[in-house]
Amino acid sequence: MALETRTTEGIETGRTILRTEGLTKRFGQFTAVDQVDLEVRRGEFRSIIGPNGAGKTTLFNLVTGALRTTEGSVYFDDDEITSLSPSDRVRRGIGRSFQISNIFGGLSVRENVRLAAQSVERDRYNVLEALFKPTDRYPGMNERTDEVIERVGLEALAEEEADALAYGDKRRLEIGVVLATDPDLVLFDEPTAGMSVEETQATIDLIERVLEDRTLLLIEHDIELVMDLSDRITVLNRGEILAEGTPDDIAANREVQEAYLGGMIE
Repeated sequence: MALETRTTEGIETGRTILRTEGLTKRFGQFTAVDQVDLEVRRGEFRSIIGPNGAGKTTLFNLVTGALRTTEGSVYFDDDEITSLSPSDRVRRGIGRSFQISNIFGGLSVRENVRLAAQSVERDRYNVLEALFKPTDRYPGMNERTDEVIERVGLEALAEEEADALAYGDKRRLEIGVVLATDPDLVLFDEPTAGMSVEETQATIDLIERVLEDRTLLLIEHDIELVMDLSDRITVLNRGEILAEGTPDDIAANREVQEAYLGGMIE
C-alpha cells in the first residue's frame, strides 16, 4: 500500500496532519520519550515499531493528551494542541483505539457507539440525557450510530451487551467507537493483540475498509503485518527515533536489524 499509489477520496494526501517537535516525557530520572520529532502526512498509514520499553505507547499518550509533556510540542493540522485535554483533541479529529479494550461492558453495542457519537458534540447534547431519552429525540445522532454499526458489521448484535461479545466482535465495536467520533487521525495500539491469524486478517481488512479515507498511526509487534500495510515506518529505541522510512528502507537498515529485529528482516 504505497503512499504514492493509495487513492483516498475526499482528503488531501501528502499534507502534514500531525507533527511533534522535541517531544519528551520523563518519569523521575527515566526518560520514556526523548526529543522525538515526528511528522505524519494526511492519508498515510504510519507504523511505530520498537522493542518493549521503546516508548511507543507513551508517545501515543502524549499525542492524545493522556499524558502531559515534559518538554516539546504537538501540532495537529498546524495548530498547537500541546495543552489541550484528551476530549478536546477528540473533537479536533484525533481518535484512539487502545491495546486493552476501552468499551463499556455493561452497555449495548448501540449505546457504546451512541456515546462516542455524542462525545464530539457536547455543546449540542447532554450526554446522559441523550443516552436515556427516547431515541427519536435525536434523529441525526441515531442515524450516525446506525451507520457506524452497519459499517463495522455489528447490526445483528446492536442490542447485545458489549461484555457478551466474542473477542473479535469487541474489537469491531472498538473500531466502531473510534469511527463514531469521525476522526481525521486514528491511533491504533496493537489492534490485533491476542487474535488468531483469521481474526487478525479480518480486523485489518475492517480497518482498511472503514478507515480508508483517514490517516492511521499504528503500534504493532507483528513485523510481517507492519511491512505489508505501512506507507512509512518509524522505529523507536530507548525513547528516541532510530530510523524512519518505507518498509524497504527499514528492512535494509542494519541499525534497526541489530537493535530490534535481530537481522531477521530481509
